[in-house]
Amino acid sequence: MTDEAQLVEDLKSDKNKEQAFRTLMTLYKERLYWHIRNIVKSHDDADDVLQNTFIKIYSNIHNFKGDSKLFSWIYRIATNESITLLNKNTKQLLISNEELQDSTITNLASDVYFDGNEMQLKLQEAISKLPQKQQLVFNMKYFQDLKYKDIADILETSEGALKASYHLAVKKIEAYLTKN
Repeated sequence: MTDEAQLVEDLKSDKNKEQAFRTLMTLYKERLYWHIRNIVKSHDDADDVLQNTFIKIYSNIHNFKGDSKLFSWIYRIATNESITLLNKNTKQLLISNEELQDSTITNLASDVYFDGNEMQLKLQEAISKLPQKQQLVFNMKYFQDLKYKDIADILETSEGALKASYHLAVKKIEAYLTKN
């Protein structure tokens, strides 16, 4: 039995669930934080989404069928939780997704947890101008160096569509950075 299969089995068992969940958190906490942070930008929001993600994983592990890797299933939950938070924020603030992105990038410059330089801030600004799917694909490929197959599993789409989205995102980012 593979380590992942054993972990899933332990997560689903009443006897080993607590220890297995601690193991899962140790394995994924930092990677998931940065995945979420690339989507929501704010440290505090990323912490909230990370907590919600682990709660959903814990509560719904019995629904994991093994059709994909555990990693993909977990990242799909984190991605969906991140998008849910962004959508909730746009509704609460009565602003568009674009306005929320602009506000988030403005706040990023003063975020004590963001240690990027001016060029990294410009890159984040350029990414924020992309449609949401292209942002997700670009962040997962560029910052996390995930394979297209894994991204396809997470976003439940084809590798060909992802490659096209990534290529378009890169072109748009290059154009934005050249212009600004």
